[in-house]
Amino acid sequence: MAALRFVLGDQLSREISSLSDLEAGDTVLMVEVAAEANYVRHHQRKIAFLFAAMRHFADDLRKRDVSVDYVRLDDEANTGSFTGELQRAVERHAPDRVVVTEPGEWRVREMMADWREEVACEVEIRPDDRFICSHERFSEWAEGHKDLRMEYFYREMRRETGYLMEGDKPAEGKWNFDHSNREPLKTSVKAPERPTYSVDEGTQEVIDLVSSRFGNHFGSLEDFDYPVSRRQALHYLNWFIDEALPDFGTFQDAMRSGEPLLFHSHISALINCGLIDPREACDRAEHAYRDGTAPINAVEGFIRQIIGWREFIRGVYWREMPDYAASNKLLAQRKLPDFFWTGETDLNCLKQCFAEVKASAYNHHIQRLMVIGNFCLLCGFDPREVQEWYLVVYHDAYEWVEMPNVVGMILYADGGLFASKPYAASANYIDKMSDYCGDCAYSASKKTGEGACPFNVLYWDFIARNKDRLKGNPRMNRTYATLERMDGEKVKTIRREATRFLDGLVATGDY
Repeated sequence: MAALRFVLGDQLSREISSLSDLEAGDTVLMVEVAAEANYVRHHQRKIAFLFAAMRHFADDLRKRDVSVDYVRLDDEANTGSFTGELQRAVERHAPDRVVVTEPGEWRVREMMADWREEVACEVEIRPDDRFICSHERFSEWAEGHKDLRMEYFYREMRRETGYLMEGDKPAEGKWNFDHSNREPLKTSVKAPERPTYSVDEGTQEVIDLVSSRFGNHFGSLEDFDYPVSRRQALHYLNWFIDEALPDFGTFQDAMRSGEPLLFHSHISALINCGLIDPREACDRAEHAYRDGTAPINAVEGFIRQIIGWREFIRGVYWREMPDYAASNKLLAQRKLPDFFWTGETDLNCLKQCFAEVKASAYNHHIQRLMVIGNFCLLCGFDPREVQEWYLVVYHDAYEWVEMPNVVGMILYADGGLFASKPYAASANYIDKMSDYCGDCAYSASKKTGEGACPFNVLYWDFIARNKDRLKGNPRMNRTYATLERMDGEKVKTIRREATRFLDGLVATGDY
């Protein structure tokens, strides 16, 4: 019985469940469709990366004598949608069944459910077993916990996978070494030279296509040098394990102007699209610890990001959708300002991050959370607008990973479903962990008045305006006790200056 095996652009793994029993006579369908490239105006680099990776994956399958039906974006008959292209492919191949792995996004899962009525054969939707924790396993865990806390989930995943375990105990006696991973970056510390990857003819065709069709989207295609094939992805992973992982833990929260990658792996996009399996990344990191080439704080921190945070966030997304997208417990309504797209701001920390993401479709997690995300939280930007911005600009962003990070971790818009308190901070944190403040028009140490960093007044304004919603949180008790001890005139000055700054933000919506 010949099957048509539909592989999506973020499922580029030979081990994906839809291909696990691939047989002679089956056909693998892959499609580039406009609807997926522009349902939000994705960063040009993200589109180019995925299309190039898809084409290289298709070529790798053909080299294994797999029959591949690949529909390019510029095919004149391309309908522009998953459904339309599946229907056309069923007409071409007349398969007995369509086999597909479940998608990462709710909207596509709903689309797939309709395929059973819209195509002329059986449609089999399989679980995505690239993830360690199934939907059922996460629900079982979540039902047993009053609060959803990643740390407890992570410990379960450690026990189940055996990563960094000594029998039933964590390696070196601790589950979490995060306290060792918060060092600022001294000027004497140099990041290792990172490999780059040349653009072959096929990737150049994609870049030209994206420039032509999506050149008005956010971002730049210049100096494209990211891995787009399985071979390149493995090379990049091996480089990280050998050269950057040993110092990744210590400096993972640090930021430095003009150096967006530092010791970070930069492989999240490769894992999320399937070119690297999360288990193999963890296997190689653990091996580095076991053979003594990387310390426990680095390896534990890296593995925690994958089997802890990544799996946890996905579990939250599927458990809480579809209503989760509309969460707004802090009633934030302010529009996202234009400089999120133009990068034209005199706040140097934001300017650095926006310039980097425009050039590369990437910021590391502290830039996303404690610089850009913190600013969004303090200003009270509309959660739906913030969600869309994060989904647009990052090459590793898919709704399943973007939405819970924004709604729950960055904006506290779900009221604390899994974050124990809002991740709000004044300028002190950014000043400690980066060199951004030294070249800024504002002073991080000045709290109010001319030249004071806006993060300082915005922090206390956020605390004051959300008092009724947050004061009952036990982790906020000291903060509110400090607010209550403040001189009344000082509080008025803070709120007046915060209002002046916020009212001066320009949001035309033209981007």
